[in-house]
Amino acid sequence: MTSEIGQATVRLAPAAAARRPARLADLVVESIVDGVVSGSIPPGSALPPESALSEQFQVSRITVREAVKLLEAKGLVEVRRGVGAVVKDDSSWNLLDSAVLAAAVEHDANLTILDELVGVRIALESNLAGLAAEHATDEDRAAIEAIFHRLEADTARPEVFIQTDVEFHDRIMAASGNRLARSIVSTVHGQARTSMRYQGHPSVEDVSVTNAEHRVVLERILDRDAPGAAQAMTDHIRSAWERRRPPVTPA
Repeated sequence: MTSEIGQATVRLAPAAAARRPARLADLVVESIVDGVVSGSIPPGSALPPESALSEQFQVSRITVREAVKLLEAKGLVEVRRGVGAVVKDDSSWNLLDSAVLAAAVEHDANLTILDELVGVRIALESNLAGLAAEHATDEDRAAIEAIFHRLEADTARPEVFIQTDVEFHDRIMAASGNRLARSIVSTVHGQARTSMRYQGHPSVEDVSVTNAEHRVVLERILDRDAPGAAQAMTDHIRSAWERRRPPVTPA
């Protein structure tokens, strides 16, 4: 029986072309991840056979097999008997995988992934801020307040402020005691921050507004007001994204 699954064309990703990773399988993985997430390798298509990938990337077949296993773990392909590695649609992708998330952010032309990421931050961080208000120790509160005062001093230097901002949010999450939620937020937010469309170019006025919102979050935590801290964090993350979200140009 002849398979109706078409064979994909795989090209070397631009980032991978500029270097040769220590682990050669990463060269293959990065290129295929980029192709799948960008849509140039469509769902339902089969990757070229081992021999073709081995020749194209100048790696051994063992390296190609290792790469395919890594792609399976990321939810991008499934290996079918008699067909090979077939590309899966985006409902199967592991978006918490750093390589998949990086490619998703890079190719997020309509800001869909970034909008979803902000929604995840709101859902998790607002809860963590509430938990911090309930469970933070005196030491935790003092540390959060100290970072806030650093933020006040950094408002004249937005490029420094945005780094301290990350510390402020992370210290609140740490005070919540929920390690898993903190790890998820740190993963997705850390990757998003590599995109200038997410980070933007904040002005002194922008960071001053942001820090006024930080003050409200801090005050609610110091007052041990869990619902108030959660709402303040929700309002802050949402309004901060609305201020820096770039316009989307129709295709």
